[in-house]
Amino acid sequence: MMPNSGKTSAFHAKKGRKAHLGRLKSKQPMLVTSKDELGSSECCGSAGTGETGGCSSEEKSEDLRFGHISMMGRRRVMEDAVSVAPPRKVGEEYAFFAVYDGHGGSRAAEICSERMHKYLDRHVEKAKKSPKEKSLNWEKVMEGCFRSMDEVVGKDKKGDDEVMEGASTVSETIVGSTALVVLVGPEVVVANCGDSRAVICSGGVAVPLSSDHKPDRPDEKERVEAAGGNIINWNDWRVEGVLATSRCLGNHHLKPSVIPDPEVSIYKRKESDDFLIVATDGLWNVVSNDIACDIVRRCLHDQTTRPLQGGSGADVAASMLAELAIAKGSKDNISIIVVQLD
Repeated sequence: MMPNSGKTSAFHAKKGRKAHLGRLKSKQPMLVTSKDELGSSECCGSAGTGETGGCSSEEKSEDLRFGHISMMGRRRVMEDAVSVAPPRKVGEEYAFFAVYDGHGGSRAAEICSERMHKYLDRHVEKAKKSPKEKSLNWEKVMEGCFRSMDEVVGKDKKGDDEVMEGASTVSETIVGSTALVVLVGPEVVVANCGDSRAVICSGGVAVPLSSDHKPDRPDEKERVEAAGGNIINWNDWRVEGVLATSRCLGNHHLKPSVIPDPEVSIYKRKESDDFLIVATDGLWNVVSNDIACDIVRRCLHDQTTRPLQGGSGADVAASMLAELAIAKGSKDNISIIVVQLD
């Protein structure tokens, strides 16, 4: 189990109400450079910042500076989770970043944050050993990983009949979580299942790397209805008037209308790439891609903001985006990761 990830939601459930009243504070940057340190660093689900360092398969130095924050916002319960892992944790050359937005309780997102990167590593290793695969098929690997994760979401280790901790109903089948996984290495691999979003700023332009799985998205609406489901406008468009996303892990009572299969995209890195924003819909519901990238760009390149805020540029950027989302009236949990690429 990853340190801190299990405590994150509980911490923010107690402290989250105060988070938007004052300036958000994060930990100072942590530099990870040695092989031993990389081996001991797992994932983190709490607000903070870090740096990872290591060598790629081409033996070129690759430093990734990142900041992340996860806060309850105006919700009564914290159901988001964040995971980050240094290079050599997935496929030996990819840094792992992920956000999870749970519903029906916090446990689904927590389980994803504890296990997803481990499942992915197993599927990557399995694919590499397959004599039929000449090169890594990321779409196939991610689909297998997400389906493996889907099998355990909604079921605790104590037994299939026990409701997850934090669930508000009597059936674990309604528990679920969205999942957005981003791998940063020789290229950027994005696997999205739900309505979180990854955006890259390249050459000053905001480029979305994922597409939100909203029930009223034309192709998703057609797929849901073909599977026998209904899209109902009940305080927003929802599958069967219940779920505001058309894809997620768990929610077995809504299958086959709601599926766990991610949409996978591969982005070839460019010299003009500046940074990545990976966030749950608590940000994107109230802040556009362009505005979010403009805020991050200013935090990373305007040195005058750092002494006032404290922390690294990526750390300040994540905190500023969270503050902006609260100020603009976000009513959801907010989880944000900012990864510098230049």
